[in-house]
Amino acid sequence: MRYASVAEGRAAEGLRLVLTADVPGPWGEAAKYILGFKGLSYLPVAQLGGGENTEIQEWTGQAGAPVAVWNDEQPRSESIDILYLAERLAPEPRLIPEDVEQRVRMFGLIREVIGRRGIGWERRIMMIEPLLSQPEPPPHILRLAERYGCRPGLAAGAPGRVSAILRELSSTLRAQQARGVPYFIGDGVSALDLYWASFANMLKPLPPEVCPMPAFMRVPYTDIGPVIAAALDPLLIEHRDMMFSEHIGLPLDFLSDPVA
Repeated sequence: MRYASVAEGRAAEGLRLVLTADVPGPWGEAAKYILGFKGLSYLPVAQLGGGENTEIQEWTGQAGAPVAVWNDEQPRSESIDILYLAERLAPEPRLIPEDVEQRVRMFGLIREVIGRRGIGWERRIMMIEPLLSQPEPPPHILRLAERYGCRPGLAAGAPGRVSAILRELSSTLRAQQARGVPYFIGDGVSALDLYWASFANMLKPLPPEVCPMPAFMRVPYTDIGPVIAAALDPLLIEHRDMMFSEHIGLPLDFLSDPVA
C-alpha cells in the first residue's frame, strides 16, 4: 500500500483515511473493509501506532487511527461515524439494516466487538498490561496504556468478558444459520459481519501468507489463553474466512510499498 504523508492528505480532496501503517490494526482494517464493500476509493494516510503523531493531531483533533476525512468536513475518528459516512456516500449496498429491531441488535453486537470494554478493547489490555511491568516501559506503550485506561490487574477479567461476547456472537450466528442465512443479522451482509472479520484476527490471526503481520503482533494475537480458546466457536472462524473469501478479498494490503 502506498501511504500518503499527512501533508499530502491535508492537501488532497475527496475521501482520506488515516491508517496505522504496516500493521493490520482491527479498527483501521474494518474501516477499509466497509469502504471496499461500498466500492469507495480513498487516499490512505500514514499514522504511526503508539507515536505522538502531532501532525495528525493538528489536522484531525486527535492522534489515533482510523480517521476518515471527506473533503472539508469535520474528521471522523469514531468507527460508527465512519460507517455512517460510508452509508451516505454509497447508500447501496446497505450495511445498516432498515428494520429497527435488526438495526438495534446489530449495533448492540458491534458495540461488544469494537467498543470500550469490547473484544478489541479487552484484547489490547491483555497485550499492554504485561509490558507495563517492565522497569522502563517504552513511551509508545505508555501512550497506548493511557488510551485504553490500562492499569495493573485490569487484564485479569478480560478473558471472561471476551468469552461472554464470543458466546453471544456464536449463539446469534447459529440461530441465523438454522434459518439458512450465513450472516449475523437479517438476510445479507451487515456492518457486523465486516467488523467481526477484522477483529477475529485478534483471536486467531489469518495465516502469514495472506496477513504478513509483524511478530510483535502475531505472537500476542495468537496467545488468547484457555478461557477465550474454549469460547471461540469454530463456526465464528468459518464465518470470518467466508467473509474474506466472498466479500473482502485476500491478501491483506497494509505494508508500505518499498521505496523506489
